[in-house]
Amino acid sequence: MSTFDSTKASLSDLLREICEGKIQLPDFQRGWVWDDDHIRDLLVSVARSFPIGAVMLLEAGGNVRFQTRPVEGLEDKVPEDRSPEKLILDGQQRLTALTQALSLNGPVKTRTAKGIKINRYYYFNIRRALEAPQALEDAVIGVDEKRQIRSDFGRRVDLDLSTTELECRQLFFPCRQIMNSDDWEATLYQVAPEYFGEYMKFRGLVLAAFRSYQIPVILLKKETHKEAVCLVFEKVNTGGVQLSVFELITASYAADGYNLRDDWFGSKVRVVESRKERLEREPLLQGIDSTEFLQALTLLHTHELRQADLEAGKTGKQVRPISAKRADVLQLPLEAWKKWADKLEAGFRDVASFLRGQGFYSRRELPYSTQLVPLAAVMVRLVDRWREPRVLDKLARWYWCGVLGELYGGAVETRMANDYEDLLRWFDDDAAVPRTVRDANFHVGRFDTMRSRLSAAYKGIHVLLLREGARDWFWKATIKELDADEVALDIHHIFPRDWCHKQGIAQKKYDCILNKTTISYKANRKIGSDAPSEYIGRLQREKQVGLSDAEMDKLLASHALDPTLLRKDDFNAFLEDRRRRLSQLIERAMGKPVVWQEAGEEYDNESEY
Repeated sequence: MSTFDSTKASLSDLLREICEGKIQLPDFQRGWVWDDDHIRDLLVSVARSFPIGAVMLLEAGGNVRFQTRPVEGLEDKVPEDRSPEKLILDGQQRLTALTQALSLNGPVKTRTAKGIKINRYYYFNIRRALEAPQALEDAVIGVDEKRQIRSDFGRRVDLDLSTTELECRQLFFPCRQIMNSDDWEATLYQVAPEYFGEYMKFRGLVLAAFRSYQIPVILLKKETHKEAVCLVFEKVNTGGVQLSVFELITASYAADGYNLRDDWFGSKVRVVESRKERLEREPLLQGIDSTEFLQALTLLHTHELRQADLEAGKTGKQVRPISAKRADVLQLPLEAWKKWADKLEAGFRDVASFLRGQGFYSRRELPYSTQLVPLAAVMVRLVDRWREPRVLDKLARWYWCGVLGELYGGAVETRMANDYEDLLRWFDDDAAVPRTVRDANFHVGRFDTMRSRLSAAYKGIHVLLLREGARDWFWKATIKELDADEVALDIHHIFPRDWCHKQGIAQKKYDCILNKTTISYKANRKIGSDAPSEYIGRLQREKQVGLSDAEMDKLLASHALDPTLLRKDDFNAFLEDRRRRLSQLIERAMGKPVVWQEAGEEYDNESEY
């Protein structure tokens, strides 16, 4: 069955239906943004009967319900209880520009090409239009809200069209009279009848073009489901910014009288904290994404639907799947939000507590925000059970497998759903190991390619080191303590870059994570570009440090390295020893061995000077 019709509609009919409120905008449509140049170009295109493109409308009254609003400029003219018959999906800018310029008595609220807000009335210079019908762009002008053009900083009036009589005597035709010029013609006949012949030529040339103009219309039928409507809108909308799921759900819930935006962001008249603000009291949840919250809620809702299908005895494809996919998020009913939102909010707070227990303290340390989606949904189901040692160990193992196996980058909706279901099963059945735990592997060769803290595994290894109690090489404190006190920290080279370069060591070797660790800015300044054997002794002699060799070695070893190899300046031996030490940290976190060789090949640890 076809989901749309293709036809034509007259410009006059479209404008009339817009002004009557029969055609409106879905609330997810962004505001009107066309500038003065675009509006004048559009008027010229219609006047010359050039195509201006098709518009796409959606029949209202189907299962897809959105909050709606009139086209801009009609907010006070369309009754609030007026239900539209059609919604504009594509063509908003063109239809709004034509409505404001042709159908409203007030000025068009637009802007200059530089974005400065202005008010404009648009006119055709009749004589110029008749002199050069092929250059109508020279005949269209815009005047200010007083219907004048001024110069000399507003002191001189160059053109005054502030009354209908002045328009007629100077033969400037107002665009707001294009569709019905009876009143203007009556005034022209009274005050300047000698110009009536010229006007009638203009009427046949320009006004007739507007009044007979036809616009191609694609009409989506009301049976079209919500995801298709949203997908079509995004494909035809050339604004360049995809609509978020949150915007679409907000428009849908608003049709049922519920303001999701106020719930999430807070209302302008603030009485209580918004949901987002309550969540962001937790440093690990700052910047929480509304779409990810909706995905977690969808996992809970679709799980409930699946359980109902199973209890009803359904089998195979009759059983609805657990999902966090966009299509299923868009189908999330308001009742589901009301049922699960508060519980999920508590679930995300439990996620923050769990992450602190794993060594995370700030949002910037998190390898993935997407992995929090199934974790928060699972927390809702577990309530306090997640603190039980057996359950907590499994959660931790799953989490670190996702991080160090780098499995939560890109499109992960399917993994979210699988992990949510797998985890709930695993807690009661030790043999039901989740796919993420089974799939995750860490290859020792990955150490050599990790050079940026943007990668998930890089961030994960950094946190593993810190939770092992890595201490600063200058200040007498752990890195975590210094970070909490907002002491400037950064990840620095252990064998300094300049020293490595002088030794002829390849950059890809000295820039990898094996040769990096987190220390304070003060310690890094003391290191300089010297060999480790030199800067270690210098650090020890600092009066603020004052450590024996054994004490200094213990401090260095807290970063999962061998102080002896560091003092010997043995770069290659140091690198391979640290590879093994970091591998041990990873194995403990993932609960499985790292991969030292691929099938049929051995790990290559040769020097690359």
